[in-house]
Parts: sequence; C-alpha cells; structure tokens
Amino acid sequence: MQLKKSLWHAISRPVSVAPLATFRFIFGVAMFISTLRFLWMGWVYDHYIAPKLHFHYFGFEWIEPAPAWALYAIHGLMLLAALGMALGYRYRLSAVLFFLCFTYTELIDITYYLNHYYFVSLVSFVMIFLPAHYNYSLDARLGKVQAVRYVERWQVGIVRFLLAMVYFYAGVAKINDEWLLHALPLRIWLPAHNDMPLLGPAFNYPLTAYVFSWAGMLYDTLIPFFLLNRRTRPFAYIVVLFFHGVTGYLFQIGMFPLIMSASVLVFFSSEWHERLWQRYLPGWQVATQAFRPASFPRLQYAFWALFVCFQVLFPWRYLLYPGNLFWNEDGFRFSWRVMLIEKAGTATFFVRDRQSGHEWVIDNREFLNTHQEKQMAMQPDLILQFAHYLHDYYEKQGVADPIVRAEVYVTLNGRPSSLYFSPDLDLSRLEDSWAPRRWLYPAPPLQEPPFQGILNIF
Repeated sequence: MQLKKSLWHAISRPVSVAPLATFRFIFGVAMFISTLRFLWMGWVYDHYIAPKLHFHYFGFEWIEPAPAWALYAIHGLMLLAALGMALGYRYRLSAVLFFLCFTYTELIDITYYLNHYYFVSLVSFVMIFLPAHYNYSLDARLGKVQAVRYVERWQVGIVRFLLAMVYFYAGVAKINDEWLLHALPLRIWLPAHNDMPLLGPAFNYPLTAYVFSWAGMLYDTLIPFFLLNRRTRPFAYIVVLFFHGVTGYLFQIGMFPLIMSASVLVFFSSEWHERLWQRYLPGWQVATQAFRPASFPRLQYAFWALFVCFQVLFPWRYLLYPGNLFWNEDGFRFSWRVMLIEKAGTATFFVRDRQSGHEWVIDNREFLNTHQEKQMAMQPDLILQFAHYLHDYYEKQGVADPIVRAEVYVTLNGRPSSLYFSPDLDLSRLEDSWAPRRWLYPAPPLQEPPFQGILNIF
C-alpha cells in the first residue's frame, strides 16, 4: 500500500507546465518547417502523385493516396495545425488534425519509412492528450482554457520517456558484432565523406570508424541518463548538438537532427524553461497559481501505463524470429534501428503465362520510381508486394494465372552479393504475415575476423 501511494505521488505531483509549453512550441515550429520543406521540395508530387503504385504497411493496405488537390490541401492543413500547436491556438483541434494528416501521409507508401516519421506520429498522438496549452499559449491568453501554472509530473515525463526511448533503443541496437567488432557500416560510409572540414582526412582510416561506432553506441545508450541529471545536463546538451551536427552533415537524414536537438530541451529544469519564457516571450505567461489535476486519473494512468509497456516491449519482437535480423528484417521496423546497415539489392522479375509457358522479363522502371525500386529490391515484404501487383496487373491484361518469380541479389554490410531466395519460387503464391520469412536463404556470414580493419594497419 505504501509503495502504491509513493508511486501515485511520484507521477501525479505538480510540476511546472513550462517545459511542456516549450516542447509544444518547438515541436510545432519544427513540424511547420518540415512540412513547408516537404512542399517546397516537390515531394508531395514525387512521393504520392507521380508513382503508379504504392507499397503498403502490413495491415494498412486500405490506405490509398487521395486526389492530388486533396493531398496538397492535407499538407496545407498540416501547416496550419503545426502553427496552431506551436502557438497553442485551438490546440486540441490542431494536435488532432496534425496527427491524422501526418500519419495518413506517412502510411501511404512504406518505401519512405523513416524512424523519425514514426517518432513524429507517436509524439503528435501523445500531444493530443497533454495540457501543453494550459499556459504560455494563445488559448490561455484568450481565455479559451483556464490557465494553470502546474500540471501532473507524468504529463511532462511521458515526453521525456519518448525521447529517451528513441536514444536508448538506438544505442542498444548498436550492441552487435557488426557495429562494434567490424565497425560496419561506418567503415563503408565514412571514407566517402573525407572532404569534410577538419574531420574529413581521418575518415580514411579504419580506426576512425571503430571510434565512431563505439562512441555512437555509448552516446545513444547513455545520453538520456546524462540529460536527466541536473549536473551533467549542460555538458550532455553540448554533446547532443555536436553529435547531431556531425551526423546531419554526413548523412541525408532530413529534419531528424534539428528535431532531436531542439526536443531534448524538455529535459531541462522547470526553472530554466520559466526563465526562457520570461526572457523571450514575457507576455505569454498568464498569471495564476492554479493546479488542475487530471480528469479520470485512474483511467488515464491505466491507458498510459499500457502505452508505455507497449513502447518498451514492441521493439524486442525481433527476438521471436530466427536468423539474421538485418537480412530477414523480421521485426526491423518500428524498433529504433537508426542507420545500422548498408544494404542494397538488384531484383529482376519474370512473369510467365501458366497455360502457354511464355515468360518475359519485367522492366521495373515501368512501374516504380527510382527510390521505390531501390527500397523494394532489398526488403522481402516489398518484393512480395510487387510480385502480387505484377500478378494482378498481367492477369487483367489476359495472362492466364501468371507465375511471378524473381532473381534477387542482396549485399549487406560489405558481404558479397548473394541470392536472396530461390529464383524458381512463385512469389504470387506467398502471402506476407507476422510469421518468419522462411522462404529466404540464410544470410551469408562475414568473412573477415573481428577488428580486421584495425589489424590491417599493422
């Protein structure tokens, strides 16, 4: 009973709303910039309108792209919703609209999956339910909500949890022999960036890849704990800025470095955030000392406890599957495996008329854009999706129950290109599921011993 009371007090005690308000503002601004960038780069057309087909997430096959005018309208709505979240104006409505619009566009085509897209969907969902507009917002200033100075501790803590989870799981995922003992794939990637100022010349040496691999693992695994500690927090944030600055320069990872660098400010103390608002936007704090406890607290605590448990456990589902995770990709997505592999494939598809026996080679570019073809050729579920599409397409053209097979060669972290599965397999007869992909050949082993990159120096 005493433990229950202590836990209840720990999660429900009042804390300043300022960190939550800062995160709301930062997240909204980042999403506004990101959406504006997406429109400016022409990606609405390139990703959703131009392609002849779209690859679906398992269980979301019913998601299809809206007409072109509607897709542009949806992104315009996302801009307004992101701005509404940042300013705390019609906040609940803005958060709901942003979550629905962003997640819908994310689900249109799985070939554009990124870990930080998944992160944005999770955060925007959580933000719907948080009182991030109870102060330092237009809603509070205009009297649309009763302004408060304090919220319950868990309401700030769950945002910190999501950020810590991304880092920690990204670090745990790097604790594997290829990352730590072979410095792969950094030994492949870094020499291509040897023109970077200051650090560039060092990228030619294998030792640098090992240093970066171990430093990356330690950074991701430990940085949440250093950010949580008041004494180490300022130094940890300097490391955050350096880390994301370097990775953002080296790799094409979009808005992720900016989003994470700004978002981790939520780890700073309530006093720090209050001073921040008082210094830069002094008129935004509505004077009040009120504290509003959460409505239906037991129901809320139960819901968020289940949410947290799911987020903790779901990334570990890969342990239920045999074989090499990076090769089979069973349980790879949605588990915070950030930039862990260098993988590429080539896929040649053949379609055969089952009655006549006539067979011909498919030109993938007739159906797919360059990005879709690249992603499809190395991911088994996308290979199956394309095979089913070809079966249905040619069946409509009058081909009798087409047989669809493929010769797919995949290379992983510098391994020689190897056959992915039997080229005689009729892929149109296979269905994707949660079951292990036993139709794939086993991953070829790495031929070199551990630390060979360093040993070659001597």
